[in-house]
Amino acid sequence: MSAPTPSGPSTTTAFYVQSVISFAVAVLAVAVGIVYLPVDGWVRGFLGLGVLYTVTSAFTLAKCVRDRQEGTTLSSRVDQARLDKLLAEHDPFKVEAS
Repeated sequence: MSAPTPSGPSTTTAFYVQSVISFAVAVLAVAVGIVYLPVDGWVRGFLGLGVLYTVTSAFTLAKCVRDRQEGTTLSSRVDQARLDKLLAEHDPFKVEAS
């Protein structure tokens, strides 16, 4: 059987920290922009809810894409294991007795 292949490159700590900081700065910048926008409170509330909905939708979409990719990886690993088993059991020089 073949050796198990790694599931993929893991992210480094620096990349993870950069992603978290970037996300925090982006959300903070939008929040500050909404707070200092010269409009009524209802408009600010609407924009705030819109940003919140967009952020939660982005997280949900990212999770769905990740889950689909993991499902595809798992099924391909199962198929690979079946193929490896068939190849290991096959003997091309075996003569069938009749």
